[in-house]
Amino acid sequence: MKRLLSFSFSFSKIYIIVMILINLLVVGGYFSYAMFTVSKERSNAISIVTGNLTYKLLVDDNEGNTLTVEANTVKDFTITLNNSNNRKARFNFYYIGDLPTNTKVGYIVEDGTNPMPDEKGINLEKIDTTGSSNSYIIRVINNSGNSVTINLGVSVGLDYNDLSLPDSGHLFEEITHKGEVGTVVLNNISKDNIHNDGIDTFTTGEYPNNYVWYSGKLWRAVSVNNEENTVKLVTEWNISSIVFSSGSTDFEGSYMEEWLNDTTVDGFLGNLREPDNFIVTDAVWDATMDDRALGSFERPDGTTVVEDAVGLLNMYEYQTSYNGTTYSNGYLNNGLYWWTLTPYSSSDVRTVYHDGSAYSSSPSYASGLRPSINLKSSVHIVDGDGTISNPYRLNGDNDTNLSGALLSSRYSGEYIRFGNDENNLYMIVSHENGNGTKIISAEPLKDSGTFITSAFGSNTTFSSTNTIGTFLNGNYLTSYVDSSYANMIEDSTTWYLGTVGYGNSYKLAKYTDATGTSTTSNVVEAKVGLLRFGELMAGQFDRYAVKGGTNSTGLTTTYWILTPNSMLYLRSVNSNGNANDYSPSYAYGIRPSLNLKQNVIITGGDGTKQNPFTLELG
Repeated sequence: MKRLLSFSFSFSKIYIIVMILINLLVVGGYFSYAMFTVSKERSNAISIVTGNLTYKLLVDDNEGNTLTVEANTVKDFTITLNNSNNRKARFNFYYIGDLPTNTKVGYIVEDGTNPMPDEKGINLEKIDTTGSSNSYIIRVINNSGNSVTINLGVSVGLDYNDLSLPDSGHLFEEITHKGEVGTVVLNNISKDNIHNDGIDTFTTGEYPNNYVWYSGKLWRAVSVNNEENTVKLVTEWNISSIVFSSGSTDFEGSYMEEWLNDTTVDGFLGNLREPDNFIVTDAVWDATMDDRALGSFERPDGTTVVEDAVGLLNMYEYQTSYNGTTYSNGYLNNGLYWWTLTPYSSSDVRTVYHDGSAYSSSPSYASGLRPSINLKSSVHIVDGDGTISNPYRLNGDNDTNLSGALLSSRYSGEYIRFGNDENNLYMIVSHENGNGTKIISAEPLKDSGTFITSAFGSNTTFSSTNTIGTFLNGNYLTSYVDSSYANMIEDSTTWYLGTVGYGNSYKLAKYTDATGTSTTSNVVEAKVGLLRFGELMAGQFDRYAVKGGTNSTGLTTTYWILTPNSMLYLRSVNSNGNANDYSPSYAYGIRPSLNLKQNVIITGGDGTKQNPFTLELG
């Protein structure tokens, strides 16, 4: 977010020097900024000077930022930065991610020494000469026994000593502050919307600007750990809906824990972008039992904790969103039903309802789920202002100029333009078939703003010729998707039709048993189908209930999925986020799912809902 500001002050004698350093992870190309510096002494004014810096990062004369060093070797890389601006600039290099033990990164200075700093910043305090380039040697000592790949970043800033100053203040561009994610989030929240319990600092209130976009999903920044400066996130919407467990209320060993931390294409963690670089993979989740009513607002005592990369929020963390006052006011009330981490008893688990209240549910039921992760303290925000329309963007996940990139290289949850008229917004599900991209309509199909409905069929078995399959592989392809889009769709996709009953694992929708080692033989081939139970994006992505109440918003509707609950009943995702079962003769909404060909390329957009990818067939 950029704002235009004007300054005019009267001071007798002012000495101020401010250097703004903007962190970014350079991704093999060009980057530029509008930088500014506050002047040293000037009578009757503090003046702001702008300068546009354009750099090109070269690694051994090749564009890019990736350093690769084989096991048990030392390698020097020549790093070149070109400064086309006529002002001096300061460069500080750093690396992204954690290095294996016995791997060090440093640089060679003019006297031939080879400093190996403990921190990630390499701290090259060199000043570029006017309008020219500098080359630096980065040395990597890798004695880890494994090949290591390092992503290099750079901080850049104008040097104040060589700037001419105008006679009075003038307009300049202020770039939203960039820095460590925890610091930026808390600095952008008013003190009235902060709750510090001595361990974590929580964002609270009804509308805090704590939106974060990461790995194709919209998240909310729930808290910042006071000691580690890690940031807990939870998805804004229900990413899917599954059975919590076969009966136990323990998170550890549950289907829920497995789904969230499943590193295959079928689970959540396996579809996150570079989790080792972004999230704390050994985070501690407090799953202590709590049967108290809302309003007790007391941190659990850590009787039961689980170590995982991905978890859920517990009831205490949910209550911090409204600071223990009125539950309808908290920003975490998303108008849907969803699981928490907290057992209510040995037979029930706490869930949040669509009005923001909390109840207990049998773990054998299927409710909505909102995954939670902890961002590493080293992750930096490089764009955005935390609003829903301009969420924070993270260093290494803020790709630009993706024109020509394969859609198959992108991430679950990202948005694309596909189809006609009001039904032209879709989301990436996964890359289940390897080279292609599975997508789904962002919401059930509409006709003039009204959700259309259809019976599933005469039984619970999907095919291209049953009631809903005939529509999807016929009228849908001709009326909802024109030929330019239809040509991008794979002619045939395998759709898995496994049955998931009460208290059963999500894996049974695709596999013969809960081990997930062998896919079910109950499959069908069709060009267009539906999602199955527990699949990514088989959730709700808008509010079912109005804020603070139970009245329907009309923004969601119940829609069919492929998975039978039994021979008589079929699973569906309810408008409130749960996954219940109904007779296939009932009429519900339709969210078409299909696989796009491997040579579909991106022509524009950034994958957010506000700016979805545009596509063409390569």
